[in-house]
Amino acid sequence: MNSASSPISSVPAAGAICEACGRFEAVRMGDRLLCPECISVAGSCCPEFGAWDAWSSKTGVAPRSDTTESRSPGQNPPGASTLCIHAGTHHEARIGGACSPIFTSTAYAFPNPANENIYPRYFNTPNQQVIARKVAALEKGEAAVVFGSGMAAISTLLLAHLKPGDHAIFQNDLYGGTVQFINRELTRLGVEVSWGADAAEFATVVRPETRLIYVESPSNPLLRCVDLAAVAALGRHHAVLTFVDNTFATPINQNPLGYGFDAVVHSATKYLNGHSDVNAGVVVGAAELIRRVMAGAVNFGGMLDAHACSQLERGLKTLAIRVQRHNENALALARFLQTHPAVARVNYPGLPDHSTHALAARQMRGFGGMLSFELRDPAQVDRMMSRLRVIMPALSLGGVESLICVPSRTSHRTMSPAERQRAGISDGLVRLSVGIEEIEDLWKDFEQALATESITRNPHSAAP
Repeated sequence: MNSASSPISSVPAAGAICEACGRFEAVRMGDRLLCPECISVAGSCCPEFGAWDAWSSKTGVAPRSDTTESRSPGQNPPGASTLCIHAGTHHEARIGGACSPIFTSTAYAFPNPANENIYPRYFNTPNQQVIARKVAALEKGEAAVVFGSGMAAISTLLLAHLKPGDHAIFQNDLYGGTVQFINRELTRLGVEVSWGADAAEFATVVRPETRLIYVESPSNPLLRCVDLAAVAALGRHHAVLTFVDNTFATPINQNPLGYGFDAVVHSATKYLNGHSDVNAGVVVGAAELIRRVMAGAVNFGGMLDAHACSQLERGLKTLAIRVQRHNENALALARFLQTHPAVARVNYPGLPDHSTHALAARQMRGFGGMLSFELRDPAQVDRMMSRLRVIMPALSLGGVESLICVPSRTSHRTMSPAERQRAGISDGLVRLSVGIEEIEDLWKDFEQALATESITRNPHSAAP
């Protein structure tokens, strides 16, 4: 009998606990006693949605027929918006809520028949697993783990694969926090580091002790793209792991695992959450790689609590539709700024004259919501930013609102002047996270901010 089509009793089996996990009160499903957690995962996850195989073998419950058997072998898997909404969701079978419940508990029953310790710092609570399943599905990876910040994800990923005496290769223009971690922590631990711009330069510095290559594409803040297929091929040739920060692109615009990368990392604080109210990070990769990352993560303690996981899950549900609007607005604003007489240069991979436009067009489905630019007169940067009415001068990026900053003073402030010069980050460079406001309002905001006449006002006052 296919238990997926069997009725689920609404009454708990007296005194029984789940046969699969041994943790929760069981209800009868066909000829088995299973808790709502195991039933919900079996009912909501399929191979396309991710995380099915492990639970199938654990619970013995076949996938729900309406998610798998109705699809012919040649049919495409669910689209990005469908995955954003449905992948990984914890369906509470007894109550039937549309959203994953928030499991506030930090104590879970032990001993249990599964001999499994469930604990937030072990990265295996229900709300943490919802995020892991959803992002793994979006990135087309086998598994994922969610962290309390992007830097927790990046640092744990690197520390899980590097030891004293190892060598690692990094892209020149990375997020400033990543550069600070490399220069202040990895080198202190005895890891040797080389830098380069692309696969060709990386190839010249590979050594026998090289363990990994780490890139961003597009990069922060110059929006340079690297050839993902070429970097992955270089890694395979030398048996070197390849990691990529996919924060700027998001899994909606780009899936590096498909080009052969071993791991993808996200600052989920940015686009994945998308509302400037959660700090989080995610690492996605093969199941074995994620197990290694989690082994270190348990000791470092950079976990995300259940409430923040729930907020992040809500943000992820609208990721695809938000990124579509970010893409559209950023391209339109980049074209506008490119033609403005006060602007000297615009960095956006969607512009045909961008140095890596052809590459971005080949490996991305959209060009993203980030851009940077320089004024002809760098001394006017502060004046321009003080006059913006809709766009907010602030740290961070990837939210629904448009945010602007000067990287040399904010995201890359911890880098030395020499490090910023090597990365191509001038003191007059301005980074813009383009939100999802009406594009006409963003155009008007820059028009009045870049105007030559003098205007005195409170920079945080509302537009008239």
